[in-house]
Amino acid sequence: MKELRIRLLAGVFVVAGVLSWAGARLWNSVGTLPSVPLAAPVVLALIAVVLTATALSLRARLKAQRERAPEAKGVDPLMAARAVVFGQASALVAALVSGMYGGTGVFLLESLDIPARRDQAIYAGFSVVAGIAVIAAALFLERVCKLPEDDDRNTGAPSAA
Repeated sequence: MKELRIRLLAGVFVVAGVLSWAGARLWNSVGTLPSVPLAAPVVLALIAVVLTATALSLRARLKAQRERAPEAKGVDPLMAARAVVFGQASALVAALVSGMYGGTGVFLLESLDIPARRDQAIYAGFSVVAGIAVIAAALFLERVCKLPEDDDRNTGAPSAA
């Protein structure tokens, strides 16, 4: 499985942000800009919590397994792979959604004197922060599930399959 690249996530974030900013400007000139839902940062924060809890649980189980603790529960490799795939998918979606809300938030910064727009800008800002938390939790989960023999930096040579 390939590692998630931060450059890819940053690129998705920037492209989505620019397109969202341009779309918000266009949409506002034609009619009313759709609102940023209050549930957006809440859902993203919940996903970040689930990813972090999964990573911490897997890390504790792997540590107990490495130390050969008698009560250690093994980690099913397929379950770990599924967790990593969920984390990677969550990070990509979070980068896209955070970019969209970030672009909308930047557009809304022009009209902070209007209370409704100020609230929408705050929701958009919290959505970006929660999206970054999802990305950080996904990268942490990916790091926890990485096999020691997959780490080419420690050995200096590629591992044998």
